[in-house]
Amino acid sequence: MTQETMTKTVAEHIVDYLERRDVEHVFGLCGHTNIAVLAAMADSPIDFITVRHEQIASHAADAYARIKGKASVVLSHLSPGLTNCATGVANAALDCIPMVVIAGDIPTHYYGKHPHQEVNLHGDAQQYEIYRPFVKRAWRVDRAELMAEILEKAFHLAESGQPGPVLVNVPMDIFSEVISDESFKRIESNTRQLTKPSVDDETAEKILDAMANAKNPVLYVGGGILLSQASKELEEFVDHMQIPVAHSLMGKGALRDDHPFVMGMTGFWGTELVNQSCLNADWLLAIGTRFKEADCSSWYPGYTFNIPGTKVIHIDIEPSEIGRNYPTEIGVISDAKAALRVLNRVAKKLYPNGFQRDEIRKQITDFRVTFKQSNNEMATSSAFPMMPERILADVRSVLPQDAIITTDVGWNKNGVGQQFDILTPGSILTPGGFATMGFGPPAAIGAKIAAPDRVVISLVGDGGFGQNPSMLATAVERDLGIIWLIMNNNAFGTIAGLQKAHYGLTYGTTFPGTAAQPSNGPAYADIANAYGAVGVQVSSADELKLAIEDAIVSNKPTVIDVPMINNPTPTTGHWNILDIYSPDKDVSHVST
Repeated sequence: MTQETMTKTVAEHIVDYLERRDVEHVFGLCGHTNIAVLAAMADSPIDFITVRHEQIASHAADAYARIKGKASVVLSHLSPGLTNCATGVANAALDCIPMVVIAGDIPTHYYGKHPHQEVNLHGDAQQYEIYRPFVKRAWRVDRAELMAEILEKAFHLAESGQPGPVLVNVPMDIFSEVISDESFKRIESNTRQLTKPSVDDETAEKILDAMANAKNPVLYVGGGILLSQASKELEEFVDHMQIPVAHSLMGKGALRDDHPFVMGMTGFWGTELVNQSCLNADWLLAIGTRFKEADCSSWYPGYTFNIPGTKVIHIDIEPSEIGRNYPTEIGVISDAKAALRVLNRVAKKLYPNGFQRDEIRKQITDFRVTFKQSNNEMATSSAFPMMPERILADVRSVLPQDAIITTDVGWNKNGVGQQFDILTPGSILTPGGFATMGFGPPAAIGAKIAAPDRVVISLVGDGGFGQNPSMLATAVERDLGIIWLIMNNNAFGTIAGLQKAHYGLTYGTTFPGTAAQPSNGPAYADIANAYGAVGVQVSSADELKLAIEDAIVSNKPTVIDVPMINNPTPTTGHWNILDIYSPDKDVSHVST
């Protein structure tokens, strides 16, 4: 054992370990408990992305992991740092995004003494318990010699099975403890990735036989396709079997939206074609989806799914998801990519000539034409404040096909899911299960760092952008050419429309003034300029497209503030809250 090895602190060993795992970026914010790690990282090739608020770090890390396809890393301070970070970590958890959070804590010798910033109102040394409801596992490192083993378990757990975040909570004195590299050397030869489960040929034949003989088969795909990077395999399967494809919100972009067999998003904001096709299905093959509430019209029969009635085949990597919300005819525990590889091979053996479903193809094509025509008046309207449909149409017309889009909540998520074509699989990043307002703007930071050569645009409402505009500081410091397009209706628009429909008022959901003339509202373009970014205030509908084109060419951090009419996203599905607020009435959302 050399002297050099003996002088390594745990913090230095952690950084060495992250380098061996090819970690290129760590997101976070400093604090007195984690500066030992930052000091160890100073001379490392790992780049620390410092932010002004920990929620920015966890949202950015979430998006980074989605683009990179592997666990991201967050470094947090104790207590307020950890709780600030929590919303982004919980968002990642509900969207199954792999993330390793390393958090500093009070020194071990101060357990129970309630030192500066300790959380111990219900138990000593229990900070890590804050994350227990939403991480896959929370570790507290009680001995320096356990750090290597815990880190290895943390990355394996974050990336295996149903992915998700984990917490490694480290007392600050353990970060600074000097140990040999023996425990880290023991894991050097360990496998980096665990082999994922797949489907056997016999089960694949049963699945294919059911779908081949179904009268009205539907393929229903979710975010599991994107998590396992199975879009190519999915396209191959759809092309061969020619089964119409419905998708969840998180499954948007699993296939190009202009694929001839993609019908669209199901549920509350789904279109008539996709919801009706799912209702009429006799067999539904679901892959990598959890049948969440919004995607299933609150599980009410007659709106999106008629199950039981429709028979379900469900393939998912997490056993607890199968049969959770609907009875399942055939349930298979498998990674989506691995399952589709087997299904493709067996399908070509059983049905070498594939299938020709020209009638279904034509039905989907005709619906697309009719649906776009029905939106054409609003998508080309010169009204100002702008129609949301016009905003989305202009954005789509100038964006490269591989541009990365981050959404938030409201029209920018619901309307995008319904009306905005995603033309490169995996290029839309959406807060799904947690539906976190404020996700989109910092997510754009992580996406741009992960894919610096691609155009990145954040579609966000004024409510979401106003949550934490300090991410502009990080973007300016790193010269990240991100576009933030604020769809500004001067309100928490979706909730305002809901409240107006059911209660006849907008108390607490709108801001003073209007979208055209806000009363003392934030001047977002000026805020952007103050941070050193480019701020653009759009004053007519015809200015928007040029503003986006200029922002793409400049490749500078740019905020484009676009006043928008607060019209609701059209719906054909159902949401249970409508019955709670207005029982037995046909009321949804209205313009405000």
